[in-house]
Amino acid sequence: MNEIQVSELIVRFMRRLGIECIFGMPGAHILPVYDALYDSPVRSVLVKHEQGAAFMAGGYARASGRIGACITTAGPGATNLVTGIANAYVDKLPILIITGETSTHIFGKGGLQESSGEGGSIDQGRLFQGITCYNKIVERTDYLANVLNRAARILLSDSPGPVLLSFPYNVQKEKVDAVLLDGVSTQRPRRPLSEAAPAIETLADMLASAVSPVIVAGYGCIRAGAQPQVSRLSERLRIPVTTSLKAKGVIDERSPLSLGSLGVTSSDHAYHYIANHADLILFLGAGFNERTSYLWDDSLLAECRIVQVDHDTEQIEKVFSADLAIAGDIRDTLDALLASLEARGLSRAPLEEALGEQRSRDGQQPGANPIFPSGFALVEHFFLCLEQHFPEELMVFDDNIIFAQNFFNVSATNRYFSNSGVSSLGHAIPAAIGARFTEKKPTFAILGDGGFQMCCMELMTAVNYEIPLNVVIFNNATMGLIRKNQHQHYGDRFIDCDFVNPDFAALARSFGIGFTHVEREQDIDALFAGDALHGGIHLVEIMIDKDAFPNYSSRR
Repeated sequence: MNEIQVSELIVRFMRRLGIECIFGMPGAHILPVYDALYDSPVRSVLVKHEQGAAFMAGGYARASGRIGACITTAGPGATNLVTGIANAYVDKLPILIITGETSTHIFGKGGLQESSGEGGSIDQGRLFQGITCYNKIVERTDYLANVLNRAARILLSDSPGPVLLSFPYNVQKEKVDAVLLDGVSTQRPRRPLSEAAPAIETLADMLASAVSPVIVAGYGCIRAGAQPQVSRLSERLRIPVTTSLKAKGVIDERSPLSLGSLGVTSSDHAYHYIANHADLILFLGAGFNERTSYLWDDSLLAECRIVQVDHDTEQIEKVFSADLAIAGDIRDTLDALLASLEARGLSRAPLEEALGEQRSRDGQQPGANPIFPSGFALVEHFFLCLEQHFPEELMVFDDNIIFAQNFFNVSATNRYFSNSGVSSLGHAIPAAIGARFTEKKPTFAILGDGGFQMCCMELMTAVNYEIPLNVVIFNNATMGLIRKNQHQHYGDRFIDCDFVNPDFAALARSFGIGFTHVEREQDIDALFAGDALHGGIHLVEIMIDKDAFPNYSSRR
């Protein structure tokens, strides 16, 4: 019998899951696990605030496609995770959360930072119930294998989400037989064989008869690794592709077949093309949420046949009725469809003429954007330079999604990570740091001055671990979305949106990082012409006018 402490077993479980890095902050109630990490190949990363740990774990998971992990102590250590875990829950990210807890023998007696729910203490299980796929305070070891099996099954599934396991201090120090882990499966479940062959042939028939089909590609395409298949389908049948915001880059947005992203905060080019031309819409892993659907505008789907492909059965016909619905892996489905098209010899004549006609009908000249009629030239120029100087192998984490959605063409080899989930401000910096622990690629975190002040302390995490990162702040000394809404809908009755910023140059010096202040396009040109963005940590402050508003209404 090979006995080890539960704390050691937890770390070995992480290794079997393929976890290489865990973000967090120690406290007395979780120190046994930290002590087990000391001699482990799992790298622990000390953050400045537990919310940052949750965002870093999410950024790691999004960039790598593997399980992210975070660790905290009991009480406030766990409660500080809530927003970041909620973000991961909405994004269906596989995050393993390990928290400590007071010893079981003092449950209900008023233990310091107790979260057992006994005796009037915080009930951590209920607190996280709605934002985790599974959470459990492990009070005994006799069912530990069952708990770990359930956790692994969720984390490794095709529809994962956060899993929280809380271990009381005394349980962490108990001894168990190391063979217990042999009964825990940490292999990804086999995907079931496709039973959609007849549906594939029906889809091929529908595409063959369609005059003007359009693909709406969602994040499910990225999760399935189906980007090459989407591009091949688009090119073979000359089908224009528009994406959800999260799916920017599913196909190269510089392609003539790209319609850009679809959504209320984007230019209306994709919307008008679908409304004026499409007779068939092929949804691939797209949930058609509020942003993408223009608040579920019926005119987008009018007069169109609809096909939906999604591995998540909960998404099938969630917001519309489909003429054909295929529940299955997107990559496998497209491989089968492409094989069918190849066997039929089916292809389509180029559509660039129709696309050009639609652009003319929309009144769009090159570089014109109805969302930003004026006042955002510096922002547009920044993204143009970013696109030109970092055409491949780039990661962008973005809180200010409306700018990149309209000004940034994402190539097929770049990765764009929008502030999705619950759209929490302050997400970009810690998420980008987490991603850099798994992908050694040039990385930008882009956010507003308000969001920056919610998370700027995590820059010191990047400094401590020598993580190269470029942070871009859009400085207008206001909460831009709130000020826009108060301008559009509340008669310029501005309240609690404006604020005074710190001296960002002095702040950068205090962090020991580089700094560039931008007021002119020449400043941006000089920045990209130099070496500042190619190593180390650099803070870029771009000034914009607080009274320049995007030309859209969120109807809020």
